[in-house]
Amino acid sequence: MPLSEHEQRLLDQIEQALYAEDPKWANTVRISNPRSHYKRRLVKASIGFALGVVLLMVGVVAAQIWLGAAGFVVMLATCLWGLSSWKRMSGFGDSPPAANERGTRRPQRQSFMERMEERWRRRHDEH
Repeated sequence: MPLSEHEQRLLDQIEQALYAEDPKWANTVRISNPRSHYKRRLVKASIGFALGVVLLMVGVVAAQIWLGAAGFVVMLATCLWGLSSWKRMSGFGDSPPAANERGTRRPQRQSFMERMEERWRRRHDEH
């Protein structure tokens, strides 16, 4: 069902108010492909990693241990952030399907204690 002219004007006004209030959020929402969002995060993480390398080197040259440690922490954090973005962008972070090819669900794996109890029962029943 199409919107009436009045409803369309109200929707346009709300949209313009949102864009004026928070343009960064509006730009993020406007993106239709989530991969572009993850690509942007990956570029930011790469820049952050380079900045961490620079901090580490400056800390080593200036004999400032805290600055070198801060550079290492920045490198580590941006590396993890970039890897998580890369995984989501490439689809590695998706969960596996719950059903196999025939459409039936796999039985859940038993815990260690349940398996041990089952073995004990089988052993006891055999003797």
